[in-house]
Amino acid sequence: MKKKFCVILRLCCAAILFAAEPAGISVGIRYFDKQLYYPQSGGILVQVTITNDSGGVYRFRLSDDRVFSLDFDIRTPANRQLENADILTRKRAGQRVFFRELSLDPGESLSFVENIRDWRRLDSPGSYIVQAKFYPGLFKSEGGAVNVGESSGFGFPGGFSVQGGEPEQAVLVSNRLNLHIRAPAVLDSAGIPVALEEETRALYFREQIPPDEVVSWTLRSRQKSEWEKFFLYINLEQMLRRDAARERRWQAESEESRRIMLAWYREELSKQTIDGDISAIPAEFKIERTTYNADEGTVSVMEKFKTGDYMEIKRYTYYLHRTAGVWTIVDYVVQNLGTE
Repeated sequence: MKKKFCVILRLCCAAILFAAEPAGISVGIRYFDKQLYYPQSGGILVQVTITNDSGGVYRFRLSDDRVFSLDFDIRTPANRQLENADILTRKRAGQRVFFRELSLDPGESLSFVENIRDWRRLDSPGSYIVQAKFYPGLFKSEGGAVNVGESSGFGFPGGFSVQGGEPEQAVLVSNRLNLHIRAPAVLDSAGIPVALEEETRALYFREQIPPDEVVSWTLRSRQKSEWEKFFLYINLEQMLRRDAARERRWQAESEESRRIMLAWYREELSKQTIDGDISAIPAEFKIERTTYNADEGTVSVMEKFKTGDYMEIKRYTYYLHRTAGVWTIVDYVVQNLGTE
């Protein structure tokens, strides 16, 4: 009898906590690192942000595995919903759900990044509309049940199953994103993707050009703040792993976490909050010397930077590596030469 009373009490608490969502609570989504997407190629990372703009504290559950707190509704222009990804079906098939109970004070927000390929099958070229649904009381299957495991934060201790007797689950619906999955790139006779012209802009692909031209391309792109062109010949993985602390973390992470690390590194470079020397804007530059063999190359460049009423002069030495015939920048060093 006592055990039955405890279960009823827990269900009542859950009903009070999650039955209605206060005004001012919202969920928003945006691309974490928007790029060109292809069928079955790489992750499609979306940043989810839960925001409390209400006048009170907002409490909710957040599962350790986000598939029990979040869903992505992805549809074609004809309003056909895409099928579940295989991994999503497996995860939701009878697993116990471990979660934390969190709270946001007024004005606070919580963000995390997810790969929407873990929710829906995006294996065909086309245009899609993406919308997120957040379940503050955890996702329940169509049968109305979720197998709740022990809280990994605070709140309901022990494991229990919530059945259909609970009120209809609350849902927060996000804004919509347009997603375009491109057909696989057309390759030329050398195996290099050909350039693709669009109505609004040109998308550039790596070409087999010598190291000095790679460096000139990169520096000119930075002068014009053309970020897509600037990153074209930069090997982000090798650049990120130049730092010993980041290298140790890289070695300890999973493949998916490494993709997130690369997306983070690219974003921080574009903000000039990390490795600022490589993303600094030169007022002018001059290639001094280029040496290379079959796979390794070095390019020395004199660069001048406008600082107030004078110019800072620096010598950059860029190190390049060639893979599949294409040279990319993998490292660099900077020597200060004074001012003029």
